[in-house]
Amino acid sequence: MALDLVQVNFKAADEAALGRFWADALGWGVSSEAPGVANVEPHGFDWPDPSVVCVDVVAVPDPETVRYRAHLDLATSSAAHQEELVARLLTLGAHRADIGQGDVPWTVMADPEGNLFCVLEPRGLYADTGPIAAVVVGCSEPLATAGFWGDALGWDAYDAGADLARLRSPRGVGPFLEFVRQVDPGASSGRVHLDVLPGPGDDQDSEVARLRSLGATDVDLGQGDVPWVCLADPEGNDFCVLRPR
Repeated sequence: MALDLVQVNFKAADEAALGRFWADALGWGVSSEAPGVANVEPHGFDWPDPSVVCVDVVAVPDPETVRYRAHLDLATSSAAHQEELVARLLTLGAHRADIGQGDVPWTVMADPEGNLFCVLEPRGLYADTGPIAAVVVGCSEPLATAGFWGDALGWDAYDAGADLARLRSPRGVGPFLEFVRQVDPGASSGRVHLDVLPGPGDDQDSEVARLRSLGATDVDLGQGDVPWVCLADPEGNDFCVLRPR
């Protein structure tokens, strides 16, 4: 039994505009499965695919009240590529952001609605991830949080340490899932959370029960009667378990 990390979910005031930004940023397409939802996926994508973590942008009445701890790191293949990507993102409506990072080789940016993300300098580790190098989650205990998610997803650990723990699909494809120590993870200003999907042959109810046994807790976000289940990991990071299509 395991889950697939299928998408990151952005809350937005204007889902169509933010969806277009991320589609242009990643070189993907954008469509809409329902009013208020923008689905950002590679062209010709057959969902789900373990080599891709998609972006789902959902309109909410007041996105400023949403506070999650996740952000995206974008991959580059050279110093010139990093410079070109940053310049292109600026023309698309992103801006540089100062979060006290100091002199670092990556570029911290924010999308048009203020969601932070990073454009990384070229790193061999991310050479085959696609445009998204990693989904990064701030937490107080990276090792413990990565342990929960490793069990939840059946993913392998890379470079596990007290301040940073990485996971990746055992298939060796797709972005990394990384947990980074933050002094105050509750102060993060992103509006991004993870959506997971039961694997082939597994069902939503059994996977939700398994996650609860691993330490997940139920969360009431005012979601009402919806086909997905809202949970929080042991660090309090909200995520959703989708119903298989």
